[in-house]
Amino acid sequence: MADAELQTFTSIMDALVRISSNMKSIERELHCPVCEEMVKQPIVLPCMHSVCVLCAAEVLVQRGYPSPELPPEPNTPTSSPITRSPRQTRRPPPKTDRLDRVIRTVCGTHPGRRRKDSPPVIMLFPCPTCGKDVELGERGLADCLRNLTLERIVERYRHTVSLGSMAVMCQFCKPPQDLEATKGCADCRSNFCNECFKLYHPWGTPRAQHEHILPTHSFRPKVLVCVEHEQERLQFYCRSCQRLLCPLCKLRRAHSGHKILPIALAYQTLKEKITKEMNYVFANQDSVQAQITQVESGIAQTEVNSAVAKEQSNQCVSELRSVLVERQGALAMLLEGARAKRAGALNAQLSEKQSLLENAGLLTYTQELLKETDQSCFVQAARVTHNRLVKAIEKLQHFSLSADPSFRHFQMDVSRELKALSSMDFIQAPLAPVIDTQKTLAYDQLYLCWRLPQDSAPAWHYSVEYLRKVGGAGALWGRVLSEGSSGSNGTHCSWQRLDDVGGTSAVIDKLEMDSVYILRVRGCNKAGFGEHSEEVYLHTPPAPVLSFCLDSRWGLHAERVALGKGQTYARSVPGMTLLQAADRALTSCDLTSDLLVADVSITQGRHYWACSVEPGSYLVKVGVGVEAKLQEWFHLPQDMASPRYDPDSGHDSGAEDAQDCPPPFCFLTMGMGKILLPKCGASNTSTGPLTAPLPPRLGLCLDFEKGRLTFYDAHSLRVLWEGTVDCSAPVCPAFCFIGGGALQLQELIANRSTEQNPPRRVTIQTRATDAGH
Repeated sequence: MADAELQTFTSIMDALVRISSNMKSIERELHCPVCEEMVKQPIVLPCMHSVCVLCAAEVLVQRGYPSPELPPEPNTPTSSPITRSPRQTRRPPPKTDRLDRVIRTVCGTHPGRRRKDSPPVIMLFPCPTCGKDVELGERGLADCLRNLTLERIVERYRHTVSLGSMAVMCQFCKPPQDLEATKGCADCRSNFCNECFKLYHPWGTPRAQHEHILPTHSFRPKVLVCVEHEQERLQFYCRSCQRLLCPLCKLRRAHSGHKILPIALAYQTLKEKITKEMNYVFANQDSVQAQITQVESGIAQTEVNSAVAKEQSNQCVSELRSVLVERQGALAMLLEGARAKRAGALNAQLSEKQSLLENAGLLTYTQELLKETDQSCFVQAARVTHNRLVKAIEKLQHFSLSADPSFRHFQMDVSRELKALSSMDFIQAPLAPVIDTQKTLAYDQLYLCWRLPQDSAPAWHYSVEYLRKVGGAGALWGRVLSEGSSGSNGTHCSWQRLDDVGGTSAVIDKLEMDSVYILRVRGCNKAGFGEHSEEVYLHTPPAPVLSFCLDSRWGLHAERVALGKGQTYARSVPGMTLLQAADRALTSCDLTSDLLVADVSITQGRHYWACSVEPGSYLVKVGVGVEAKLQEWFHLPQDMASPRYDPDSGHDSGAEDAQDCPPPFCFLTMGMGKILLPKCGASNTSTGPLTAPLPPRLGLCLDFEKGRLTFYDAHSLRVLWEGTVDCSAPVCPAFCFIGGGALQLQELIANRSTEQNPPRRVTIQTRATDAGH
């Protein structure tokens, strides 16, 4: 029996230890990020982090905001009636929500108080958790609700972990008979023993209806109430603003159009989500443990690798030091050699000058030489002395030191080396590249262009990653399905990479048509890969790209229209014929229009092409037409007077009645930086066509089987307008100039040369070199 009791006691103690350890493990979740202690009266900031209200007030004071009237410490309630006798007339209990009153006095204005004419001060609180300045608004901390849930968790934690060491005493017992409190009153905000609780809450009185709770040092409101409308409970939750609302706040214009839920529904929904997430974490404890093992291994590897890196840095500094010492010795030897050479020259000059003194050297010898009486011997010996004297006199008249003692040519300029040594640092990975959205485009292939920031470390090569956005499956663009991409069922796609890209541009092919791709780039050097660039979304063309050139077979007016090299560029310049015709007629389409068509015809399928119209063009029409009708239109200009085929009449834009056959032409008119969008049927309530800014590039997609032509903004693939065209015969792209204008067909990316041009070498020969040859 004793063994069974011992086993039961052991199991109970193990359970208590587990509970205690579990509660202690959440202690770091209950700490205030400002004071690093257990939170007291926490409030919820707009960034959804919690801090102590006293800590928040101190931080605001340090930032120069008005000094708040701080609430009393939770463990010393101001309403404690210890010194009062139970028989005496008691003062009413302290007012509820004292904290809100203090905050309202300090950081905001009381409801109904007249505001000053000066603009309100917007308080910014530096949240230590997220590291951002959180805007509190003109009411300051008054707009922050108390985190009652966190207070309850802290209270349970204290009772579980520290029970017995922090006993709560009765506030009404007289000393020295202080008893431990057994109950707390949420309405009186005081702690009582059993006898005092019965005495202060007698049966049959309103006090008997007070809510009793566990003894505590921190009393809190029963429920959350609106900070702007007191006595109004928070009964709604705004999902758009992520805030709790009272019935009066719900009626405000600020929440019009927002999705507002009853608090019960929001509670149930959020609780189900948290429960589901918690169950998922519980079900994947093996993965958590494996990741913990990986993190611990990473910590160990960090210590080892940091030691290795420190040793390598010390070795590099030692090598620099040895090189400096070696160089210092070499420079010292050079200085010593120069000093010895100059000292020898100056010593020789000193000896020479000393020999010119009156009783020494050359003069004494010359005096003795002058005493010689034998003429032949004198002449023989005096020749050398005469030469020495001439040189000495010349040096005496033009004196200068034989060597420069200043050593000014041996000064060192180490500013560059000092700058290099002061800036010596570990190799940094390249910064996130910046993708050039103006040059990046998708046509027959995808061309991506980027650059590094100015203060970035150089990159040896780049890695280009692209991902097809799920949900927009289309036909294959490039005839090969990308590895890891999804099919038509819209399954998940994985990132595809182009590694070891040498330049600052890349061409990506084998992509899907009519799909949105996400692109990003990052650089790499000896330090490894840097950060990814911002993701760029690019829409591929809706159909295969049609490659063609402009054809001038049909009566091109050479004096007005000129084609560029490759016949992908055309410019129309009004000449003397137009000026003379304008003098005779107000309008004359047959004299002012020039038609250009493509050198290919479309007989089936869907095709896409793009072009750009110069913004300064007068009038340019872009579209398609039946090849036979285009020939008839151009060779018989009088037919253009018919309103049925006049491009400006609206019939070519699909504005015919439903029972009529589709028109043989479909054009959009653009000029002077604008594009004319015809009416789209009865759904358009406008009285006339609409105008829109001319896009940099205009895209056209022809569906031959459906007889429909769609115009796009080629940069974003946004649909501008759709029209119908008769496709019973071959159809070809067509362009019409009315007045001056220019047009450029989009060049195929496959025809671009991605290689850099070789550097230009110039040899400069001087005249002396030429003369020498």
